[in-house]
Amino acid sequence: MPIPNYGLLKGRPIDKRLGFGSNPHYQVHVIDETIDYRIAVNVKSKLSPSELLFLVDEDFDHPITQDLADAPLGFTSLTSEPGGKALDYIRGNLFDRTAMVPLPHNVPGPDNDLNEKLGYYINRAINDGSALLYAFGDRWGPETMERDKYFGFLPGNGIHDIHMNQGNVGRFVDDDGVWQDGGLLIHFEEQQQWVGIFLAFQSQAWHTDDLTGHRVETEPEQRKEGLMRIVAAMVNPLGGDVGAEAVTLVNTSPEPIDLAGWAIADKNKKIQVLTGPVVNGGEAVRIVLDGSGAQLSNKGGIISLLDSDGLKIDGVAYTRTQAKDQGWTVVF
Repeated sequence: MPIPNYGLLKGRPIDKRLGFGSNPHYQVHVIDETIDYRIAVNVKSKLSPSELLFLVDEDFDHPITQDLADAPLGFTSLTSEPGGKALDYIRGNLFDRTAMVPLPHNVPGPDNDLNEKLGYYINRAINDGSALLYAFGDRWGPETMERDKYFGFLPGNGIHDIHMNQGNVGRFVDDDGVWQDGGLLIHFEEQQQWVGIFLAFQSQAWHTDDLTGHRVETEPEQRKEGLMRIVAAMVNPLGGDVGAEAVTLVNTSPEPIDLAGWAIADKNKKIQVLTGPVVNGGEAVRIVLDGSGAQLSNKGGIISLLDSDGLKIDGVAYTRTQAKDQGWTVVF
């Protein structure tokens, strides 16, 4: 079953501990107006290979930040569905997963392991009087009779599973689910900067079932991920939107690709199934949305391209600011 108490913890970071031992987690002490919490971030996998995949985006620009600023301090339970605050590494178009790199949790030398990478941004947030930390994961506690074993506050209370939570193997398959991934976002308000930190295990799969989050096995020659790219969209057309919104695709491969049976999906997973055309290698095509399925919100959203098997081939996100000017094309 999916993780039991998925949600968002928003608070002010005040202390931290490095991750060591046989099951190391980077620990962060966070407070809201009345309650103490601990964020436990995995920095080493129990499965081989042990190094986690890591990505930091120092200029995280995604429509989800528009909603997070208004979220209350403390823990908020989230519904695991599209269109809200929940994270999904595959369906939410949060980042380019090919930019993730494997990192050990603790090795000699400066700025070359997860303890140090996480520490740089957490220390910066601790020292910044206006910075807020947003942690997505699984809540535990309150443990009314137990003090926190790292920071000593009572009751023990916090959030873990701050990583991708789908496409697992072995005993971790029971944690699979969609729209329940973990992650860290830091808002440095004075600098008007959002930093996104995302973690995944190398054993996890990047094609998962839309209902269960279980891995979908595909043969290597069937994988078309990245062969067709979303390069632009007409989100806010002049006049009415119906029949005027459009998505521009380019075939990056040398071979023709038949788009029959493929689909364009929006942030609410509404889709428009394509009847074609065949796009030659290196050529672009403009897909006009008829309004019966996928629709491009002017308040920010995501656009995904799915192949005929329903597997994600590419995905992008755009913000309200990018969509505000009528008649202008958003370029990705």
